[in-house]
Amino acid sequence: MKFFIDTANLNQIKEAQDLGVLDGVTTNPSLMAKEGITGDENIINHYKAICEIVDDNVSAEVIATDYEGIVKEGEALAALNPKIVVKVPMIKEGLKAIKYFSSKGIRTNCTLIFSPAQALLAAKAGATYVSPFLGRLDDISTDGLTLIEDIRLIFDNYGYETQILAASIRGPLHIVACAKIGADVITAPLSAITGLLKHPLTDNGLATFLADHAKASGK
Repeated sequence: MKFFIDTANLNQIKEAQDLGVLDGVTTNPSLMAKEGITGDENIINHYKAICEIVDDNVSAEVIATDYEGIVKEGEALAALNPKIVVKVPMIKEGLKAIKYFSSKGIRTNCTLIFSPAQALLAAKAGATYVSPFLGRLDDISTDGLTLIEDIRLIFDNYGYETQILAASIRGPLHIVACAKIGADVITAPLSAITGLLKHPLTDNGLATFLADHAKASGK
């Protein structure tokens, strides 16, 4: 399973990259604004900076909601760096744009997926990734993991190559659950990724080993 980090913070991206497990980055206008990145030129330069850190898979989101605008923005983003994946919303005009991008060899991430039907449409249009939002479904008392399972079943039934990118991850348990049910990718905050490292028995065991070593060394 691929690990993407969901942030626009360069330091967090570097930290995740240094862990040796990072496969990509997803970000959006809200995350950019959180880091104080505003204005088209600054946003473009920030995408370029992210591409310099990671090996591949930098999802860059379009703002337009009309077909011509999505295509124009998407082509401009894709031209920035071969690592860019154009992030397109699951709307009618977005679906048409995904089909166009697919025909041009431009990778896409269809975002704001909340149903198996939406994921199926995106796959048929040729999306590289579909991003079902687990946490936001959980927030309204709906099981987001069931959505992942349903999409996995549909894609496997028909051999779609579109990858399931589980988004809106809330913590380490979400990541493990997604791995168990066959998500191809997760995108999560750094805290959720580093949370996978933690276990009290590991901490206790290491403390015991170090104490025993100190005794044996006469320290």
